[in-house]
Amino acid sequence: MHSTETLNHAKRLNISPEALQTWLDAGDNKPGHGVSRYMHATVKAVGSACNLDCNYCYYLSKEGLLDQKNQRIGDALLETFVVDYIASQDVEEIVFTWHGGEPTLLGVDFFRRIVALQQKHLPPGRRISNDLQTNGTLLDDDWGAFLAEAGFLVGLSIDGPRELHDAYRPTKSGKSSFDAVFRGAQILKKYAVPFSTLTVINRKNALQPLAVYRFLRDELGSTYMQFIPCVEPKQFEHVAPGHLDSQRLAPQGSPRARPGHPLSIVTDWSVDPADWGTFLSTVFDEWFARDLNRIKINQFETTIAQLQGKPAQLCTSSPFCGKNVAVEQDGRVYSCDHYVYPEYEIGRIGEKSLSEMVFSLRQLEFGLDKFNSLPGECRRCPHLTLCYGECPRTRLLKTRPGEGNLSYLCEGWKGFYDHAVPQMQRLSPKAVQAR
Repeated sequence: MHSTETLNHAKRLNISPEALQTWLDAGDNKPGHGVSRYMHATVKAVGSACNLDCNYCYYLSKEGLLDQKNQRIGDALLETFVVDYIASQDVEEIVFTWHGGEPTLLGVDFFRRIVALQQKHLPPGRRISNDLQTNGTLLDDDWGAFLAEAGFLVGLSIDGPRELHDAYRPTKSGKSSFDAVFRGAQILKKYAVPFSTLTVINRKNALQPLAVYRFLRDELGSTYMQFIPCVEPKQFEHVAPGHLDSQRLAPQGSPRARPGHPLSIVTDWSVDPADWGTFLSTVFDEWFARDLNRIKINQFETTIAQLQGKPAQLCTSSPFCGKNVAVEQDGRVYSCDHYVYPEYEIGRIGEKSLSEMVFSLRQLEFGLDKFNSLPGECRRCPHLTLCYGECPRTRLLKTRPGEGNLSYLCEGWKGFYDHAVPQMQRLSPKAVQAR
């Protein structure tokens, strides 16, 4: 029998009492038979410290917002986190993601200590993998040799050819960062370090999809690409997602729902929704004709998987979220990497376990709200099971009937799905692997 409290929470969250109890038992370190706890943490070991000054960076402002007095995780806290992160999961592979700011500012020796700590506390029968997100400007031979030896996967931030990359990614002195990033890519290739490229699609480079894609493919040699749409409300530095005054949400189809308008809801560098759809569709056509099974692109891979009845590979395309948390350099833990605001702090390393934080009622409510708060227009959309309303942080619009929580990118996603899904549906699982 379930308590009245459990029954009430389950009804409010639109899940079964059994599912709720299973979740909470995992948080109490009592996972049920056949239940494996899994989570993913993006670790900001250097906080928001960075050697670049990207206009669109959603993290530089965290120094003031979070009062980051010390932008380097302490040794004792680092070890406490490593131990806790391993102990809070039951899966065979434990994935550590090191992010920033710019994590390479910590130096190679810092990451050698990380690897030593991981091996020190790794139980038998488990394995650890590490990935590092970097702007690439500080990579050198020492870094290349270490990353190769330690088996790191690297995500390299680059926005396309020189003129498009430099549009929003200058150094602290306002100079070009392109050459340093390109050199970093050459280091990774020299030492055979596997890497993906992360390209923020903004108002400018969205207009040149083939220039971006062909540069990444032909000049940089990227075989795994991540395209991240830049969507930032004008008050993103201080106003947390979900806390924008509902009266300020932009009506669907209005000029305020696009960048560049004086009263736009988003920054001038945010991608235009229609341009986002055109960017994906144009790149898809080239990829589908020439590079299927040779180059991996996150949005395409996850859509094909979903059409074949498999789970989404991206949290933004999943029905629920909440198991990808962010850990700051001072030990504070937040509901998500894009929700690092005081309103979404869920605990601190050392005060309670990560298992307690992630498998808590509060975090479950956060994760389920992605689906539970969808407007009627999304629920009736033929692409619902591919999109699920996109990331909740992009829900800045009101539908024409006046409901909130519509994704700013809705128009673009519909355009892309209308264009690409018919071609994707003709692919069998074997064809995707054999082509």
